[in-house]
Amino acid sequence: MNYSFDMYQTLGIATVALLFGTWVKKKVFLLQKFCIPAPVVGGLIYAILMAALYGIWNIEFDYDETLKNICMVIFFTSIGFQANVTILKKGGVSLLIFLGIVVALVFAQNGLALGVAKLIGTDLKVGLATGSIPMIGGHGTAGAFGPILEDFGFSGATTVCTAAATFGLVAGSLMGGPVAQRLIRKKGLLEKTGSEDATLLANEELKHQHEPGRYAAATYQLAIAMGLGTVVSWLLSLTGMKFPVYIGAMIIAAILRNVADRSKRIRINIYLGEINDLGGICLSLFLGIAMVTLKLWQMAELALPLMILLTAQVVLMFLFARFIVFTLMGRDYDAAVLSAGICGFGMGATPNAMANMQAVTEKYKPSVKAYLLVPIVGSMFTDFINSLVITLFINMV
Repeated sequence: MNYSFDMYQTLGIATVALLFGTWVKKKVFLLQKFCIPAPVVGGLIYAILMAALYGIWNIEFDYDETLKNICMVIFFTSIGFQANVTILKKGGVSLLIFLGIVVALVFAQNGLALGVAKLIGTDLKVGLATGSIPMIGGHGTAGAFGPILEDFGFSGATTVCTAAATFGLVAGSLMGGPVAQRLIRKKGLLEKTGSEDATLLANEELKHQHEPGRYAAATYQLAIAMGLGTVVSWLLSLTGMKFPVYIGAMIIAAILRNVADRSKRIRINIYLGEINDLGGICLSLFLGIAMVTLKLWQMAELALPLMILLTAQVVLMFLFARFIVFTLMGRDYDAAVLSAGICGFGMGATPNAMANMQAVTEKYKPSVKAYLLVPIVGSMFTDFINSLVITLFINMV
């Protein structure tokens, strides 16, 4: 039996799950301790209940995810407004290092997938279906490359890729907070001195002050950037490359913000604090919708070899975040937050990374460096690089 919810009903269900997750998180100490995002808590409970309905009475619900995509675009537009060129110049080396780390992760995920598949005697194409296609690529890349694997003779590849992406979405969201939590506590990172750019960051923080009367203007600024962004996205599509739907809006938002910062003749106010709040709300709603629309019973249909392959990816992600990311990014508080972030988009999507980092920074303190590096690398570079590497590995197989 199939029942459908329209986009308004889907949003309502996701909001209830989000609020329920917030309540549960307040009641359960371990969820607070390990910085598990509230939308993941409530959404996962809802998804488990839906899986039970499907398993017992064969009842399945379909959802209209239109508003999920809108919330995603609003959130990334808000991130674009946070891009301060002055700060980006200060973090140029860090940006290159983090990009190199992500490229290494893409190769590691595919190499591990092929290695484990060969070890357990499984088709190498099945291995690729659990590599960077669903992991760092998420559901979007899974939907794009699943049919390609089917063309190469792997029947049901799209379903396997999608199920693996679902697994990664949950695992990455659950893993990020605990990894950062342990690093911060064990290394005493909060007790160490702050960034050498403390004055610069303090001035940046002053721009994020909040006033109730500014939220309407902030909403309009987001809307303008999103509208103009569609033109940029269309121009980028003419290159023949595939970019995330929000990339144009993110670019326009960054331009508007930095033009406003440098405008001397005309005073332009960008309401960064209010924009950041609106983006945070949309991030929670996006993740809530993403979680309640999960069909966990797809995981039950995975054969034992696939579970072995996915478990290997979880182990790789933990070791990679804990030792490689934390070490190469400076072994400080920002590096710990980045470790949480890479668990999110390394096994799911950039919004999951942001949710992981949001849960950590809400408990401790902000990390401007992490909030700048993850969206830039995750949205502007990762999908493009991942597609090239996946194509390389498919041709190898």
